[in-house]
Amino acid sequence: MPHSGFKPLDDQPFKGFHWRAVFTTGMGVFTDGYDLASIGVVLPLVLASFGVGHIGGLDGALLAGSALLGAALGALIFGFLGQRGRKTFYGLDVAIMTIAAVAQIFAPNLMWLIAIRFILGIGVGADYVLSPTIMAEHANRADRGRSIGFGFSVTWWMGGAVAGLLLLVLHACGVAPGLTWRIVLAAGALPALSVLYLRRQMPETTRYLARMEGDTEAARAVTVTVTGRAQAVPPVDRRSFMTVFRAHAGQIFAAALLWFVFDIVIYSTVLFGPSLIAKGLGITPASFTLLMDLGFIMPAVLIGTFFLLDRFGRKPVMIWGYIGAALVLILFAVLHRDIMHNAVLGLVIFGAFNMLIMGPSMVSGSGILGVELAPTRIRTVAQSITVVGGRLGASLSAFVFPLVFMKLGEEAAIAILAGLSIVGAILTLTLIPETAGRSLEDLSGEVMEAAAAE
Repeated sequence: MPHSGFKPLDDQPFKGFHWRAVFTTGMGVFTDGYDLASIGVVLPLVLASFGVGHIGGLDGALLAGSALLGAALGALIFGFLGQRGRKTFYGLDVAIMTIAAVAQIFAPNLMWLIAIRFILGIGVGADYVLSPTIMAEHANRADRGRSIGFGFSVTWWMGGAVAGLLLLVLHACGVAPGLTWRIVLAAGALPALSVLYLRRQMPETTRYLARMEGDTEAARAVTVTVTGRAQAVPPVDRRSFMTVFRAHAGQIFAAALLWFVFDIVIYSTVLFGPSLIAKGLGITPASFTLLMDLGFIMPAVLIGTFFLLDRFGRKPVMIWGYIGAALVLILFAVLHRDIMHNAVLGLVIFGAFNMLIMGPSMVSGSGILGVELAPTRIRTVAQSITVVGGRLGASLSAFVFPLVFMKLGEEAAIAILAGLSIVGAILTLTLIPETAGRSLEDLSGEVMEAAAAE
């Protein structure tokens, strides 16, 4: 194994600094999850308040997908900005989310709300690039999967659960539907605002300072913050951006393709499960969201994050998660008629799908692959490409899944998702290496390439 040059950081035990980093990144991702999942639980209320009675139409798709399209743009913008500093722009992402979340209260019509959520999505996309990159570059080697998995996957689903819980509380308090959805959407400003100060206090990463800036003194100072002692750091990487990108483009686009497939599957259920599937099961969108998040998803991501990702590896978690999810979806389609007369059976089967699909969620959906498979020199741009892959898949779900659902029926829509899950398992098996337990530099061959170039 090549020497990474950042061995003191890689071998450092998990400590207070890492906990603060996980919390600081995680609260922003909590906001991402809240903002993206909340539209799913209030979608019928929003459309009804603007006189739209058909959830599966173009208006519903634009509303559900606008933030996702904005996230693709935000990822691209901040992928290139991140090349000028990770910390430099850290906090701007949650500031955008805060302002846009509050602006939703004042949306006078549906098109204004769609536009505001597009801007909100820019902040979400920025966070999808910056948070995993910063977390990965600060993390130790043994706990990198847990750190990113908890800071991204666990907190994302926590945000979705809180959105459903708030909706139930407002219903119980008798708040008018037209005001309820505005409060639910605008409440996403609170967690974003709470972490703004902490993000500005987060130190720049040692890897960026050493390999991109060539500021060895600042890099050593951050190393002291993390490890408690001064250490030598590797020299600046003087290779051109395109030289490095061409060498790693294959794996970057493979990671983007995997996120694309995963997001088609997961967002079909995140955006429309609370409105379309829950309706078929005879329960409210908020109740459906809470049951899925608290009863099935959160246990799965907690167990997977802390006990599976770093111990068994990224690829087995993804492959077996996809295969299990596909089998459950097929069962859901086969038993569709029985499920319509037995809500408990439907919830259990759909809940099992949500548990199993968390395997890919903890890897592709957490942005792990983009930051692990790319060297420091191009890491934020590489991550932005993988995020765009995911957002395009999610956007495709937002616009196409409701049409498939309405035209072909629930059984056919579920069967298509099962087929995509099998495709995801095959692509995972064939396209990417195992990344668990290896340093970032070992994965990308960064030190060896740098030595060859110098």
